[in-house]
Amino acid sequence: MEHSGWERYYPRPQLRRDSFFPLNRGWTLNGRPIQTPWPPQAPLSVWQGTAGDVLWYETAFTLPEGFAPKDYRVLLHFGAVDQVAEVIVNGVSLTRHEGGYLPFSADVTAALRPGENRLEVKAVDALSHDYPYGKQHKRPHGMWYTPVSGIWQPVWLEAVPDKGAVRSVRLTPDLTGVTVEVDAGGAEYNLAVPLGSGKVLTAAGKDSPLRLEVPEPHLWEPDDPYLYPMTIATATDRVESYFALRTVTTRETGGHTRLCLNGKPIFLHGVLDQGYFRDGLFLPRNPEEYDADVMRMKELGFNTLRKHIKVEPEAFYYACDRLGMLVVQDMVNSGEYRYVRDTVLPTLGYKKRGDLRSGGSEQRKAFFERHCLDTVAHLNNHPCIIGWTIFNEGWGQYDSDRIYRLLKPADPTRFFMTTSGWFAQRESDVQSEHVYFNSRVLEGTKPGRFLFLSECGGFSRRIEGHVTRERKNYGYGEQCRTELDLELRIRGLYDDMVLPSIPNGLCGCIYTQLSDVEGETNGLYTYDRQVRKVRPEAMREIAADVRRALEQVAGNG
Repeated sequence: MEHSGWERYYPRPQLRRDSFFPLNRGWTLNGRPIQTPWPPQAPLSVWQGTAGDVLWYETAFTLPEGFAPKDYRVLLHFGAVDQVAEVIVNGVSLTRHEGGYLPFSADVTAALRPGENRLEVKAVDALSHDYPYGKQHKRPHGMWYTPVSGIWQPVWLEAVPDKGAVRSVRLTPDLTGVTVEVDAGGAEYNLAVPLGSGKVLTAAGKDSPLRLEVPEPHLWEPDDPYLYPMTIATATDRVESYFALRTVTTRETGGHTRLCLNGKPIFLHGVLDQGYFRDGLFLPRNPEEYDADVMRMKELGFNTLRKHIKVEPEAFYYACDRLGMLVVQDMVNSGEYRYVRDTVLPTLGYKKRGDLRSGGSEQRKAFFERHCLDTVAHLNNHPCIIGWTIFNEGWGQYDSDRIYRLLKPADPTRFFMTTSGWFAQRESDVQSEHVYFNSRVLEGTKPGRFLFLSECGGFSRRIEGHVTRERKNYGYGEQCRTELDLELRIRGLYDDMVLPSIPNGLCGCIYTQLSDVEGETNGLYTYDRQVRKVRPEAMREIAADVRRALEQVAGNG
């Protein structure tokens, strides 16, 4: 069986304990060997079969002697299982979880027995549109990709004290300190933040939020992604975490609303990142591959990734936190999508259809809203995340203004792009545009909203020997034959549209996309990340032009 860095990787970097027993190993799926945590459709899973709607996973484990002392509980954690999961230990059904993109846990203490224990997971994945499903499709084509079923993120066990365990931490930073909310079941806790030169910032709390003022604050930004380590300890528990000091705000400058990081105008110079990998699909071979993707984009001069319609393992966001990459996080779409209505006609300028559709079943809508709130809560502590996208190009869109009002109080520290592309309603922090097939100078026209070109480009360059589909490759515009062809096309996009739009209020541009994905050949890298399609020096020249254009209209502060 394939071994990887996932086998021992700690999957929760902001709530880390010494207790850790990974289950990323050989399981059986429907009676055949499979290597988790990769989904069965991924080559790295080495599974020999065809995934149907129902998947039965089985494995056995024996906990090390002393793993769970007296008065401790044993928790079983799943990073994600698509779409519905039932967890069974030694024949006892312990929990049922719906939704394929967020983590969940089960207390397995009562079901454990001495020696070997049997773990089963029943996953049901019919690609129901009542649940978030993202870019998965049973018949992959164009911008729709191979479906991903069952377990696709790490599985692991930990022992926690029955009383006084740190259950969760919520961090809200600003420019001088951080507000810390700790759920420790009512137990008293102590915070410790090393400041260097032997100095340690300490504080103690219990039930109410705790404010930490940091002397000589070191702010987090893409060129200097400084993280403060922090420990949280109760009488019975100790976890490691970290935070960063930064703010996301807007201000009026030169007659336009500008997005600011730490009070200074910033341009989100980024790419669309769909988080697909040729050998692992939803999950790369190693967690280090997230670091590599971030550094590939930084080498090209980018400072932002738009994480497109997917929630990643925390390893991705940790990489962005450490390496200094801003993230615009999309919610995972559910509901109905129609290509002509939701993409073709609006792309051609027919954007009369508003937020008038029913949104599907009440069950679907309730789950989508709960999933959005849970996504915000799950990822809140990562300083790399600068904003959220609710709906993309009308996909599953309904009640946009109400959902903005629902989500904004859950995270008032970041922006919400209610609709990316079109079908904007009254309430949003962003005036979003998608422009393919042509270039035009944009202008901010919505008072109080900053202008964001949240998708553009997508120029295709097919690299022989590095394509997944020999036919029906997908990209925008005429095929670029050479490195220079693609560079000139991208340069023209910036010269004709992006740079002249910055004086008109443009605060960001997202180029499609980081890498090829299956039949899409519009990446800056091939799907296998083996070929870079553009020269770093050419792309860094564009990034430098963007910085100069912003400085000319917004200054440095």
